[in-house]
Amino acid sequence: MNTILAIDWTDLMLGAEDWSFLPEVAIRTVIMFLIIIIGLRFLGKRGVKQLSVFELVVIIGLGSAAGDPMFYKEVGIVFSLLVFIIIIALYAGLTFLLGKSKKFEDMVEGEPACLIQDGVFVLDSFKKENLGSDEFFAELRLRGVSQLGQVETAIAETSGGLSTFFYTEENTKPGLSVMLGSLSNPVKTIDRPDYYSCIFCAYTEEKTAGSPGDCPNCRRDKWVVACHKKRIT
Repeated sequence: MNTILAIDWTDLMLGAEDWSFLPEVAIRTVIMFLIIIIGLRFLGKRGVKQLSVFELVVIIGLGSAAGDPMFYKEVGIVFSLLVFIIIIALYAGLTFLLGKSKKFEDMVEGEPACLIQDGVFVLDSFKKENLGSDEFFAELRLRGVSQLGQVETAIAETSGGLSTFFYTEENTKPGLSVMLGSLSNPVKTIDRPDYYSCIFCAYTEEKTAGSPGDCPNCRRDKWVVACHKKRIT
């Protein structure tokens, strides 16, 4: 209790400044807010809508340049404005280079990666993207996918979004379920003939009673009963 009472509440609330600095903070905040809007306007709609890694760095840089002058008295607005101008100029220059060179664009923004092809995971792409199955399954469920046999192709875009292309209802195949707990109980012995999916790569094939054997696609040996659900549109 004595320690709490010993706290200098004025220092805690105001830091090194006094009450007279509050109106200046309000003015600084309004000015920086307007500068942010103008800066984003120069970046264009793409800079605000779908951010690539490169664009995210630009936005973080602008946010950092805008934040400090709002409440640090020793940071002048002119210096922050200079940072804004330099960042926007760099953005404009790099955007120009991105439009001129595909190789440079791939180096800066990365390339789209195919994650599912014909209802099966593209394992090389998954290794590069460093995606967990729970995270990816959640993305698919948000798009109305209950099992991978409904998906013809899924592509991870450079913006971080997932483009999903579906089979028609009549062409939907049995596939690995993406519902909660779908990978929890792999079978050790097949009791009844059905379609089964590899829990590692989602390869699906019809199997008869007996040992499930190794997956011909990834050489793993854990299988679950495939899901036959059609996609609800």
